[in-house]
Amino acid sequence: MNAVFQFLIDALSLGSIYACIALGIALIFGVMNLVNLAHGELIMVTGYTLLLTHGLPLPLRIIIAITAGVLAGILMDKLAFRFIRGAKPATLMIVSFGIAYLLQNLAILFIGSQARAVALPSWVSARISVGGIGVSPLDLVTVLVTVLLLAGMGLVLYRTPIGRQMRAASEDFTMARLVGVKSDRVISTAFALAGFLAAVAGILLIAKTGTVTPTMGLAPLLAGVVATVIGGSGNLKAAVYGAYLFGALTVAIQAALPTDLVAFRDAVAFALVILVLIVRPQGLFIRRAVAERV
Repeated sequence: MNAVFQFLIDALSLGSIYACIALGIALIFGVMNLVNLAHGELIMVTGYTLLLTHGLPLPLRIIIAITAGVLAGILMDKLAFRFIRGAKPATLMIVSFGIAYLLQNLAILFIGSQARAVALPSWVSARISVGGIGVSPLDLVTVLVTVLLLAGMGLVLYRTPIGRQMRAASEDFTMARLVGVKSDRVISTAFALAGFLAAVAGILLIAKTGTVTPTMGLAPLLAGVVATVIGGSGNLKAAVYGAYLFGALTVAIQAALPTDLVAFRDAVAFALVILVLIVRPQGLFIRRAVAERV
């Protein structure tokens, strides 16, 4: 029984981080039909901001880091994607790859390629035993923050005019424009929200790893894309469901693999996902008829 509870805690914690990333990716995909390969660099920008503000109080560092992530998302749209509205998905993806490559190399140029340790409070790495179950305060904070964040995002998307416009655009962007939805405003808001979600995920991820690198966004990006595809591309709720499912799958594989094969955890997880998508290419949480119509 203890092993089950331990699995649930670890799966919820990892799935929560993936959910923040996947939701941001799904937002951008919904309004632009773009798999943003530079989404991981929003995490990287947040991480280095957290590193460079090490002398400030932690709450202020978090606020500044999240602000940096949001601004990076907005600038990504204003300086690059704004000029190629309506381009083919392949073109958009290539541009996003170029942005990711540029930001990674700027980080290497100005800060260096080596991993840098981020100063964090001691409780972040603490672990306590409750009934034989190893519980990290960070895991509890991760789940709580993500639940509150997802609830807040739900209110924004379902209870505000801009949120309803974003959902309409994610369903059918052309029709949304025909009925008066302002495309630039919707896309800019989507990038800002994606930056916010990536920043929160980045802070939680750094709290787990304790380091930042120029390429730190790659693995979370892949996990977020996989989670989005598992759920059903462009569907926001399905992306969150896919994230928690992929988090649980990843934790289960790590527990099942021998110690000397744990390094191949992600490779095994991705292979299983590929097998699932061969059977259900529309995703696990979208009916085939709906997927074909969209």
